[in-house]
Amino acid sequence: MSPSDTPARFQATILRPAKPDGDAAWAFVVLPKSASDTLPRRGRTTVDVTLNGHGFQATLDPDGQLSHWLRLGPETLKSADVAVGETASFEIAPVAQEPEPDIPPDFQAALAAAPEARAVWEVTTPIARLDWIHWMTSAKQARTRTKRIHDACDMLASGKKRVCCFDPSGYYSKALSAPKALDEDPASAPS
Repeated sequence: MSPSDTPARFQATILRPAKPDGDAAWAFVVLPKSASDTLPRRGRTTVDVTLNGHGFQATLDPDGQLSHWLRLGPETLKSADVAVGETASFEIAPVAQEPEPDIPPDFQAALAAAPEARAVWEVTTPIARLDWIHWMTSAKQARTRTKRIHDACDMLASGKKRVCCFDPSGYYSKALSAPKALDEDPASAPS
């Protein structure tokens, strides 16, 4: 974070996802829209985060409502001395330069088999690469993901540096959203 950046500060309750995808140890927060509005884009974006004084870097995901949400692993929760259900203090600021995204192994293999696509991939920006990867990995079914990887290679090989027809915020397509929170209050559960 550069000295001229003013981090967005907010308080949020740490939530447990209703469907933790096999790993019940993680948690999340949904950023207030006012904090998200300080960021450079509505799609995935990397930020410097301070959670109860513990600093780290993370990639925020869009929540489909023109804001973002942040996944918190168990190590981060422990380091920040915070638990699910507690309110925590956050500061976020965009990183000076978006880091190179991790390329999923199935897409790496597809790029290795398509030199024309690989050549265009290598000259795209990190933000464009992040959008390509997000488009592929946001597929809900394996068949759709495989098709998107194939289509990505075709589009890249034809010279396209940005994925078309993908709303990285999820707002217009409603394809992206924050996880639903688990209702951990037994008194509020239906009887």
